Amino acid sequence: MGDKAAWARDHGAEAIELIVAPRDRLRATVDEINGVLPICSVCGNCDAQGNNAFHFLHPDPAKRLLSLDASRTILEFCGQVGAVGQIIPPIFGPPVVPDLSPVMSPIEIEDLLMVAALKQLGPFAAEHGTLLLLEPLNRYEQHYLKKQSDGVRVIEQANVKGVALLADLFHMHIEETDTPQAIVDAGKHVAAVHLADNTRDEPGTGDIDFCASFAALKKIGFDGYMAYECNVRGGADDAQQRANLAQSLELMRRCIADA
Repeated sequence: MGDKAAWARDHGAEAIELIVAPRDRLRATVDEINGVLPICSVCGNCDAQGNNAFHFLHPDPAKRLLSLDASRTILEFCGQVGAVGQIIPPIFGPPVVPDLSPVMSPIEIEDLLMVAALKQLGPFAAEHGTLLLLEPLNRYEQHYLKKQSDGVRVIEQANVKGVALLADLFHMHIEETDTPQAIVDAGKHVAAVHLADNTRDEPGTGDIDFCASFAALKKIGFDGYMAYECNVRGGADDAQQRANLAQSLELMRRCIADA
């Protein structure tokens, strides 16, 4: 990991995002990086055993509590290392709450559960100088938060500090009808960005208009981190992967300059 961080630094990266792991493993990764690059964010949620903890919208209170406690641990770590925040999709797959229509739909129930979770985690994040970053995903991965406007809806309902939105251009390419406009509409809530092309490979391998999205980010005054969350072409050839990644980084710099 230290070698990869050094390569990223030498090619202009300003920080690195970590995939979630138990806190002792995250701390070991920080020690391995050893100050080469700061940590900008941690993506995901897991318990002390490394099990995924995306039960924020589960009907079982014990499972919801497990996810809340796991998130508090990661948020505390984010605060300790100066990261912008923890990135969480609140659920994967279909709803697990009952359909109480016409009294209340699953989405309405999930909104109530999500807002309740944000009211607990947001102030905790703010207390530790970091953010809980909600990530809308595409329809093939999540039914709940699919568009930026879905994230804005629950953030504004919760109305607490410490909660913000992540804009993932890969997912937005699937769900939004106008990605730059969706960024403008989300405005101040956008605090971090994920970069991948519509191929899910490194930016520049597909047809996403990154220049237009960066212009929208500039319009809203965004000055946060944009993290690569993608595959890199090149197979098992590490040298080819790095060459492809360097080419992609140069393209992104040109898009930023054009914006």
